[in-house]
Amino acid sequence: MDGYLGSYALLGLVLAAGVLLFVAAFGANRLLRPARPAEPAGKRIPYESGIDPVGGDWAQAQIRYYVYAYLYVLFAVEAVFLFPWAIIFDRPGFGGAAIAEMGVFVAVLALGILYAWRKKILGWT
Repeated sequence: MDGYLGSYALLGLVLAAGVLLFVAAFGANRLLRPARPAEPAGKRIPYESGIDPVGGDWAQAQIRYYVYAYLYVLFAVEAVFLFPWAIIFDRPGFGGAAIAEMGVFVAVLALGILYAWRKKILGWT
């Protein structure tokens, strides 16, 4: 499989193998599953950590949990971006440009955290 079209042929073979594996797995599932699955007593009742559930089945989630999760992801991405920057920082020709780039990046993140702080989004109630 050399040449220009060889790589496409290899890609086609891998895709065909993936589709074949998918069809084989679902076919095996259809052949091996029970025709009429049993419906044991109590299968459809609510279950909550081994005890009967208390209260209704609807609970309101606070938006602040999502805000904290979003901020965590934001700063985790920042940390991932800092590692490659730290690796190329000491190479010749990258010093000034790398510092300027990282300065802009950290400044934008600092503005975002300052905005969240001023809007009192980070305050836990």
